[in-house]
Amino acid sequence: MSKYSQITEYLQYFLEDEVKKTGLSKVVIGLSGGLDSAVVAVLAQNVFQKDLLCVKMPSQYSSMSSLDDADELCRDFSLNAITASIEPMLRAYEEMNPDLNNLRKGNFSSRMRMSTLFDISAREGALVLGTSNKSELMLGYGTLYGDLSSALNPIGDLYKSEVFELARYLGVTQSIIKKPPSADLWDGQSDEADIGYTYAKLDEAMKLYVEERLSREEIVARGIDAKMLDMIIQRIFRNQFKRKMPVIAKLTLRTLNHDFNYPRDITL
Repeated sequence: MSKYSQITEYLQYFLEDEVKKTGLSKVVIGLSGGLDSAVVAVLAQNVFQKDLLCVKMPSQYSSMSSLDDADELCRDFSLNAITASIEPMLRAYEEMNPDLNNLRKGNFSSRMRMSTLFDISAREGALVLGTSNKSELMLGYGTLYGDLSSALNPIGDLYKSEVFELARYLGVTQSIIKKPPSADLWDGQSDEADIGYTYAKLDEAMKLYVEERLSREEIVARGIDAKMLDMIIQRIFRNQFKRKMPVIAKLTLRTLNHDFNYPRDITL
């Protein structure tokens, strides 16, 4: 059995088991036309079939190619999908805030999409599936209470380069695999341009630092760019707060997330 065959089998079991524990049977996912959401959608389709609902949430800044890619994926894998545009909400907020820069606009768009998705999940009695990969999570490349929010995330322990490989194994639409990664938050936005390095280079360095726990000096000695590595290390530590639940000030004997740490699926 190949590596990605095993990963696929495990992730599909993970999704089925974790959803079942909640007593629910349906899931929803935001489908952007990008790689990560495509991979999660295909994994979820294999498990939930008609109990998966994909939600396309374009804005006025969404590229037509992304919408076309999402539609093609839906046709290729018979995905049940609806469209819930965030354009009216975003336009209204832009009118109220004419000084809105790209960062704020991107964060607001991401949170509007997640608010929409969680409202649809409440309507459908479904769980929201996350689509953030490990590269993004380690670097903090995501919006708190936006795309970082979910009930379950099957790909959060896969680096972006590994998600590409998994996508190829799953047969994800080639147009999605081949295009440059982008959150599509504003015109011409590119993940790798924002970060300044390709995911291939970033992942190579992060695997040495995170998985193998090598020191900065040991990693540089292997030929990794020191400037890039310093940026990675700074971002990992600076964005730790995005990977944790809100810190609660401890006042009592048993405080949530301090010493009241029951598993999420505990039962009486």
